Amino acid sequence: MGSPISTVVPSLDGPVLRVLAEAEGGLSGRQIHKLAGSGSVAGVRLVLQRLAATGLVHVDDLGNSLLYRLNRKHLLASIVEQLANLRSTLIARLADEVSGWRIPPVHTSVYGAVARGDGDLDSDVDLLLIRPDRHDFEDVVWEDQVGRLMQTVVDLTGNPAHVFELSQTEFSDHLATEDPILNDWMQPNIRLTGVPLSVLLNDLEAALPR
Repeated sequence: MGSPISTVVPSLDGPVLRVLAEAEGGLSGRQIHKLAGSGSVAGVRLVLQRLAATGLVHVDDLGNSLLYRLNRKHLLASIVEQLANLRSTLIARLADEVSGWRIPPVHTSVYGAVARGDGDLDSDVDLLLIRPDRHDFEDVVWEDQVGRLMQTVVDLTGNPAHVFELSQTEFSDHLATEDPILNDWMQPNIRLTGVPLSVLLNDLEAALPR
């Protein structure tokens, strides 16, 4: 899930198209290479020349440099944009599902490879799920919700879901012992629903005995 567009466009074209889809203005070949994070400058320029020949990419000649931008009027442009935005689409779809739960979680977020944007086709989709203390881990309704969420991840991405689930009290215990896993949850963290993790941590830290 680091570069979802590469699932459909596995060549260097994928990262180049992702950069162009996310850019608001024209970019030079070197800028595109840096943002793409793959291939060589020469390879990126070859891709850009080929895409320009198809009309999918516009080239602005400024005399001493060429700036490239996605031709958003092209029939394929909307498809390129959808592929480039797959991660944000995944986040929105998961948030929508959890928002409809009968037992709302205190907090739900995505962390790990998907949140960092450096995952691949084999990476798990890591989810942090904090349930209210009043609901037991074996609550049938709660278990059904979590199971459906894990299946939704597989259906949407083809990647397995790894859910780190714990109660409010258990989360507080991790904080009290300064468990290193807190760093994994926080850096970075994309909230789906509930109280932001930073707020939850601040509130718990304030409540801990000095």
